[in-house]
Amino acid sequence: MNFDNDAKAWDTDERINRAKIVANEISNSININNDYSAMEFGCGTGLISFNLYDKFKSITLVDSSKGMIDILKSKIDKYKLNNMFPCYLDITKGNSLNKKFDVIYNSMVLHHIDDIEALIRNFYELLNKDGYLCIVDLNEEDGSFHKDHPDFHGHNGFNQEHLKSILSNAGFKDVESKTFFYSEKIVKGDKVQYSLFLMKGRK
Repeated sequence: MNFDNDAKAWDTDERINRAKIVANEISNSININNDYSAMEFGCGTGLISFNLYDKFKSITLVDSSKGMIDILKSKIDKYKLNNMFPCYLDITKGNSLNKKFDVIYNSMVLHHIDDIEALIRNFYELLNKDGYLCIVDLNEEDGSFHKDHPDFHGHNGFNQEHLKSILSNAGFKDVESKTFFYSEKIVKGDKVQYSLFLMKGRK
């Protein structure tokens, strides 16, 4: 999937509304201190973080799509926000940010990643002691969600128990999850039902 090509038309009403719900779920699921630093992995155009920027001292927004980061930068400039820091980087390739965070969150990103175990271990290393990891993603589905993207080679959602075990094996404690969002989208003329879960753990 070419996210650079999608960037300019990314901020649809559906994604904007869903981002508000996701951000609310993240902020309600953890105890945020306003001295906390956060990182959003796979931030896209920043839809989630624009709903959370006033809750953190700083947010580093990481994405491997230059197109998405360019749109994000223009939005940060437009709203004159001084605590959001875009970062064009692919941390799945082992690139280091040389800093640690109190909270790492991501939404609808993990299912695009091949090596989930390696990424979760990377998140663990990037967190401060007692730091939170929050993952929002698709519940396991039959592949219908991406059937209009023949170049999609990721995961068809996740089994929550399996993903919990990956977090626990990486060292995370107090791992828990719940499904909080149900919706549908039109894919090739068909209504496809889908649901999202939030999983959290602490270092």
